Amino acid sequence: MPLTTHRAKPAVPLAGRYRLIDIPLSNCINSGMKDICVLTQFMSASLNQHIATTYRFDRFTKGRLEVLAAEQVHAHAEKDWYQGTADAVRKQLHRIARPDVDGVLILGGDHLYRMDYRDLVQTHRLSGADVTIAGIGLARQELTGFGVIGVGEDRLVTGFTEKPGPEVDLDHLRMPDALRTGDGKDFLASMGVYLFSSKALIQALEGPGIDFGSDILPAMLSTHRVAAHRFDGYWEDIGTISAFYEANLALATGPSPFRFYEPSAPVYTRARFLPPSVIRDATMSDVLLSEGCLVYGSDVRHSVVGIRSVLSDGVTVLDSVVMGADFFEDRRLRAENQRIGRIDIGLGKGTVVERAIIDKNARIGAGCVIRGEAGRADEHHANWSMVDGIAIVPKNAVLPPGTVI
Repeated sequence: MPLTTHRAKPAVPLAGRYRLIDIPLSNCINSGMKDICVLTQFMSASLNQHIATTYRFDRFTKGRLEVLAAEQVHAHAEKDWYQGTADAVRKQLHRIARPDVDGVLILGGDHLYRMDYRDLVQTHRLSGADVTIAGIGLARQELTGFGVIGVGEDRLVTGFTEKPGPEVDLDHLRMPDALRTGDGKDFLASMGVYLFSSKALIQALEGPGIDFGSDILPAMLSTHRVAAHRFDGYWEDIGTISAFYEANLALATGPSPFRFYEPSAPVYTRARFLPPSVIRDATMSDVLLSEGCLVYGSDVRHSVVGIRSVLSDGVTVLDSVVMGADFFEDRRLRAENQRIGRIDIGLGKGTVVERAIIDKNARIGAGCVIRGEAGRADEHHANWSMVDGIAIVPKNAVLPPGTVI
């Protein structure tokens, strides 16, 4: 929040032109996996629309991408909502674990990484596992908030601790010497990527557990063969405002830890057929600039500028994410804005934006100052918020000229 006020988290824009859901879906397609289900629940309209307009397999391609929404079909509707990750899969198991399906890959919708899942499948098959957990190496001080996997030299999982605090002793979960890489990242943290054999998944979901990380996987250690697959690439969990902000700005800094410029493994998104961006009398440095933008007389540094963004004369954008807009305002619409006294979409003349996130379709008047401050307490207002020291202007918000945040 507030980026998820009007949309599900996987539908939040990323890097100016993508959405978070594009990452796992593109990984699937690039890995040759095209039998995909997306389980959605709250505020999923824009997510469903994005998926429907983006991911279409032609009739000659063997594949499908199906959205499976939570269904309220009984008198006690609250029982039909997904209660957790495992419960979501359980409620759709009849559509997922079909007789012709050997295995089921479970993915999160809010992670940034590029992974060939065929490597995970190979580990799964070679180990003869019922379930294989993908993990990334982390140092001890980085483990808070992650599930930590204990693993032996045979890569079989020996223990599992969910989101340990700094006071918890984890020495027994440290990776064996043969699996360490000498960089101090001696623990294996779960990425929320799980590969199940269909039979094991059905057996695991017969019980009452509602979440894979905290319920299902720890219980399977005593009943099934559980293996671990170490992933050595870049991976980021974009589950908070600060994580989202930092991940976006890292993409604008060279060399970026995640590259969209990979011809062999592209990231797919909706084709919008936007015109080239126009930059006039502007200064830009370390900027990820999307299509269809109008940048006039502005100073933009270390920032992400999303599709259809409008930056007027004298605008300064520093260390910020400007998401842009869902539509263009042509001369007719701008004339109508002037007639009714409505602010144009975009950043008005002389506006200063620093350490901030400006969501889509924001109308920001001239001379505004929007500045985040590290350590500032969280607060929420009708047209702006402060979260993790980052100033946020939510989607469709209007800030009158001269507003100071």
